[in-house]
Amino acid sequence: MADVVLTQADADDLLAMDKYRTNNQQHAYPLGGGYLSIDLQSHDKSEKFILNISRGRIDLTKATHQTRAHKTIILARLDIAGPTHRNPDGVEVPCPHLHLYREGYGDKWAAPIDPSVFTNPNDLWQTLQEFITFCNIVDPPDIQKRLFV
Repeated sequence: MADVVLTQADADDLLAMDKYRTNNQQHAYPLGGGYLSIDLQSHDKSEKFILNISRGRIDLTKATHQTRAHKTIILARLDIAGPTHRNPDGVEVPCPHLHLYREGYGDKWAAPIDPSVFTNPNDLWQTLQEFITFCNIVDPPDIQKRLFV
């Protein structure tokens, strides 16, 4: 099966598209080492998306929030408290950083987060809410905050 490739315009449109929950199922925010995958869709149900949330096993401040389209294409990935990322041009970007789809590179490029968008990366719950807004998830899934987020 051939890899799905998007133009930059298509990827930008998909990220900007309003996204909706597919059901009313409750999900628990993952604990250390946990992973959550939640299906989302466009308003007309023609596009499918996935919201992934994962937590580090050892470093409980480490988390990744990402939104995918076409099952495998990462549109946006926010890495919190992980290792430094080396971009294809050799520039290193410390965590937290944001990967956005780039035509020809997928999610291989990262940039520092915008502190006006992600206001407190030490607060994983708040950062998830800001990521949901950033990805235009206008009808977010029911994710329950746990005591030790």
